Amino acid sequence: MKIFSPAKINLFLQILGKRSDGYHDLITLMCCIGLYDTVSLTFGVKDIAVTCHHPVVPEDDTNLAFGAAHLFFKTLNKNEGVKIIIQKQIPVAAGLGGGSSNAAAVFLGLNRYYGYPFSTEELMSMGLSIGADVPFFIFQRPAIASGIGEKLEAYQNLRNLKILLVFPGFSVSTADVYKKLNLGLTKCEKKLKSFLLNKQRFDPRCHLCNDLEAVTASEYPVIKTIKEALLNHGALGALMTGSGATIFGLFSDSNAASEASHALFRTHKWKMHLTDMITQGTGYKIQDTGYKI
Repeated sequence: MKIFSPAKINLFLQILGKRSDGYHDLITLMCCIGLYDTVSLTFGVKDIAVTCHHPVVPEDDTNLAFGAAHLFFKTLNKNEGVKIIIQKQIPVAAGLGGGSSNAAAVFLGLNRYYGYPFSTEELMSMGLSIGADVPFFIFQRPAIASGIGEKLEAYQNLRNLKILLVFPGFSVSTADVYKKLNLGLTKCEKKLKSFLLNKQRFDPRCHLCNDLEAVTASEYPVIKTIKEALLNHGALGALMTGSGATIFGLFSDSNAASEASHALFRTHKWKMHLTDMITQGTGYKIQDTGYKI
């Protein structure tokens, strides 16, 4: 079974406060995008094993996909195995949720293979113990997430804008970013108050906001440089996703996004990817049948 496992972006990310358990309460609007890893599952093997060609992705039980398979079999009360091969296209530790998406792909793929023993809600509950973003990927729709990310409300007022992702070539530690966050300096609350109160239609010219951006950009000034470059080349708005370091620009059409990509590539050697927002249905697809999970 081969499953396309999508990345996500945070269209806004407001940090509300730190909890007694060390996590942070937040509210964020997330959407899957058309950039995929491929997760291949081979059944009928004795143990759980993970293989990935990317040099920094672990191949042991610290891999989130491994953890998802282990928890699935434990909850199902089956002593079985699966071979997991992950082909990475999503940059690692870049704010795009690749590891969480891979874990969700394993949950969804195993659940399909074993005849859907668990409901979506049960999978989401299992996924939360693997990572805060995993329930969103299992949910499979654009959503406003709150709590630590586990409380999900479907959001349907998204235009399918074109996206130019810019990855500057380095990874960021989410834990380090949160440690350095000064809640007194966060700015999203005022910007998003009306949007959240009235459930407005998302407008990239007004509602893009990320409380973590200032923290990451203070250490990596190139983030501000990339944002300015995207805006100067026609983006309706630009923002760092998650804890970084990927920045995305939103464009009204493919031509504008493509022109910006060519212009930026002529002067910078950043890694870039043109793609779309997935505003309807699921981003997960099984390659061999064409059926969506």
